[in-house]
Amino acid sequence: MLFDSFKSRFRLNGMLTFTVRIRTSAEYSAFWEIMDDGAVKVDLAAVPEDGKANEELVRFLAKEFQVSRSAITIVSGETSRTKVVRVRKDGETASLLDIGDMF
Repeated sequence: MLFDSFKSRFRLNGMLTFTVRIRTSAEYSAFWEIMDDGAVKVDLAAVPEDGKANEELVRFLAKEFQVSRSAITIVSGETSRTKVVRVRKDGETASLLDIGDMF
């Protein structure tokens, strides 16, 4: 599968940060493609109102990476279609270096 490399890097490193470009109001949530700039295109079965699309993105990524929802962080772009997300293994906490990398 196209996104197996993302999952493999996650399992190896225990953390993965990547850019997603979302399309809302899709029939179902799914990975769509890796775009030329490296962003992952994701369809979401949610409307972009009242944080529903962000909630669906977190739910979908947690399911795909087999982690709890609390292991998914939207680092930037909460109100944008382009977001940077971070996935951590359950129980992992951000080190000071990780936090510095966010800014």
